[in-house]
Amino acid sequence: MIAAVMFIAIMPFIAVFGDSTQGWRRHALQGWLVFVCGAYFVGFWIRGGQTLPMKTWRMRVVRWDGAGLGVWRAIHRYVIAVLGFVAMGCGFLWALFDRDGQFLHDRLAGTAIIDAGAEPGAAQRFSAR
Repeated sequence: MIAAVMFIAIMPFIAVFGDSTQGWRRHALQGWLVFVCGAYFVGFWIRGGQTLPMKTWRMRVVRWDGAGLGVWRAIHRYVIAVLGFVAMGCGFLWALFDRDGQFLHDRLAGTAIIDAGAEPGAAQRFSAR
């Protein structure tokens, strides 16, 4: 799904700036795609806590107390996730060693991924094990 969003975001950028394979245009395109992906994730997280694939997998992102994410917490989670990805995936590998199996961006942002199929109000963490 995110690949489709990125392809659609690239079209107007190329139409305005032309060839973006090198120089400042390449960096501007990369920044644009990070922004567009952030808007996609933050938008879905604050409106129900689920992206479209998360709905399929019955997962939801919530605050540690079970409430929905606000705009700033969702942005915070996204920025930390991007930094964890850029750091050779260390933010995601963190889950292998975390006592609750949480990603580093969830731990630092005060969020958790839960089973969306659980009863409302039951803040059970989603377990992939």
